[in-house]
Amino acid sequence: MARLGPWLPDVSGAPPAALAVSGGGDSLALAWLASRWRRGLQAFIVDHGLRPDSAQEAAEAAERLEAMGISARILTLNTLRAGPGVADRARDARYAALFAACRESGCVDLLLGHQADDQIETIAMRRTRGEGFGLSGMAWITETPDVRLVRPLLGVSRAALRETLRHAGVPWVDDPSNDDLRAERVRVRRTLLEGGETLKAELFALGRISSVTRAAHENACATELALTASLSVGGWATLGHDLPGDAALAALIRCVGAGAYPPPADAVAALRRRGRAGTLAGARLLRARTAADAGQSWILAREPVAMDGRIEARDGVVWDRRFVLHCDADMVGLRVGAAGKGIDRRARGGLAAALCETLPALWRGERRVCIPYLGICEEEALVRAEFSFAPNVAAAPGGVWGWS
Repeated sequence: MARLGPWLPDVSGAPPAALAVSGGGDSLALAWLASRWRRGLQAFIVDHGLRPDSAQEAAEAAERLEAMGISARILTLNTLRAGPGVADRARDARYAALFAACRESGCVDLLLGHQADDQIETIAMRRTRGEGFGLSGMAWITETPDVRLVRPLLGVSRAALRETLRHAGVPWVDDPSNDDLRAERVRVRRTLLEGGETLKAELFALGRISSVTRAAHENACATELALTASLSVGGWATLGHDLPGDAALAALIRCVGAGAYPPPADAVAALRRRGRAGTLAGARLLRARTAADAGQSWILAREPVAMDGRIEARDGVVWDRRFVLHCDADMVGLRVGAAGKGIDRRARGGLAAALCETLPALWRGERRVCIPYLGICEEEALVRAEFSFAPNVAAAPGGVWGWS
């Protein structure tokens, strides 16, 4: 675990390391091993509510964790419904619930139970789709705005983890969906069993080579961004006279545009080649318009029409997948949304109107009452309200790749 650090001190009063636990063999083995590593642990069990026995299984998992000396909390999802795309919807809802629970508990590290067989299956699926850097598999460490996702078991097989549980006398539950051949991963798992160790070794080698290539690419991209771009807490990036290369520009577009996936490579290349203002993947490329610059440099901002609508305001709420509201005042009747048009020029402090309209603001009905970035506040109780820029994807990739 030391090589996956640094970790917060394992002392009383320090935030615990979080564990994502399902009650299955992988995550329970993770919990059992973690309990031998440190005392400060907090397990989160996600009950998706998609099977009749899910609540009971979650309760049993909590009991097993408590027997290990690990505090456990069940996160129940009430909005999921069976149907097309349920696996993807469940994954998104699961991570949203886990991130929220980590924020509430002060956890900065979230340990996941993905293991070596999961890694091989991921490589196989991505090879079928013809993915490039995706062939590096899952990262040992992934940085997010909320927590560090850590996968300490990527070098351990599924069989070894279950043998560990048998030796420890810890029972687990096998999810029946793991045998449903309608799922791509289950079909791939069957193919890998038929292909034997030769196929696994081939995929392992492919993953190792791809991870080295990906790490080098991400390091180069991060270096270029550090030299050519400056991210503002207002949510836009200021660039120099020359746009960065395609890969760096794509990473920046995804960050500013709050993209779930990277923008198409050919579209990024075309935007850069044209060398003029344009929009792509929720982001908007503009010429800077300041007296000092005279339009010679670039600004990459959020595209207004792509921004999220207004949502209920509360402390810690995430808006537009990029901003977190911090406010300890009574916010009944308030909503978070884009500042929009119509901000007085004097109040903008020299900032372009195109940037001001993308700033996060607090609204009471149809009245804009607070834009913290500009120091605009019409209600005394909101003077301490602020938004932190925490995009769902960092501009400079933060994964740690490698195969043991």
